[in-house]
Amino acid sequence: MTRNRNLKQRVRARAAKTGESYTSALRHIRQSLPQRTDPGARSIRIAVAQTTLFNDPRDVDGLRASGCEIRCMMREAHDAGARLVHFPEGATCSPNKRIMSSQGPRDIGPSDWDRFEWAVLREELDTTRRLARDLGLWAVLGSVHRLTPPHRPHNSLYVLSDLGELVTRYDERMLSNTKVSYMYSPGLMPVTFEVDGVRFGCALGMETHFPEIFLEYERLNVDCMLFSTTGESTVNASAFAAEALGHAASCWCWVSFSAHAPQSRVAPSGIAAPDGSWAAQCRCDGTPSLAVATVEIDPAHPARPWRRTARGGIYDPHQAKDDPRSESRNSF
Repeated sequence: MTRNRNLKQRVRARAAKTGESYTSALRHIRQSLPQRTDPGARSIRIAVAQTTLFNDPRDVDGLRASGCEIRCMMREAHDAGARLVHFPEGATCSPNKRIMSSQGPRDIGPSDWDRFEWAVLREELDTTRRLARDLGLWAVLGSVHRLTPPHRPHNSLYVLSDLGELVTRYDERMLSNTKVSYMYSPGLMPVTFEVDGVRFGCALGMETHFPEIFLEYERLNVDCMLFSTTGESTVNASAFAAEALGHAASCWCWVSFSAHAPQSRVAPSGIAAPDGSWAAQCRCDGTPSLAVATVEIDPAHPARPWRRTARGGIYDPHQAKDDPRSESRNSF
């Protein structure tokens, strides 16, 4: 916290002296800071959030309240010394399939996206982006991303930098049957970005069910996965949390698991360490909360290199070839 406060004071002093914007002054000062040269010293403090579920995009007050809660948690994360805060899928709004259905609410049909208060969402996102700049905080949050009609929108994660810039966007690829049939366009590619030398990857929705997604990011040398889901109910919560721990252990990476507050009574949001244990978890009482942990990267650890070697055919020369006529398979 002291380091962040001193940095902000230097930025404001430069801006006052040169007449630059806060963003320009921050960029110049960051470029002048000494760069880390010890690859073993990479670490970053991150926060994971579980938030209130807002699922009606027609509700202007709900969209405003959602934005307000996100920004309140950003300030809390900043005060806790976090450099990045991670939010659930649909943190701004996670549209309910029955509310959106043009044939609903009883029947599920194609979503009517004209029901969404897009202008209000844009205003809230712009306000959130400016706060990220003011706090010098990275924020990764779930939102619907509008495409040009008649294309359906993407279900996305926005990555906002500490300069208040939208640096990239991840679009959910492995959509559920309802999502791909009636609601969203699937994404096309993995997305990575770096903060303080730590590489992050993004996954969304039900993608924790697909180990190939996490193995793909392992091959991209991701240090920490940011997985966001809705957590509208507790039905699948235990499986999602168990999978997050399993991917952390099998890929030897950190996994931040963020969902909405209702599921926290079964599986609260949390940050999983590479050993498959929870380094930090949010409250398990169904209320919004935040958890913070320091992600530490040890590039000298042998787990990931050895697993890559093991998958590369190292065992083939050592295999004993049984004679198919032998009876040894059926005897001790």
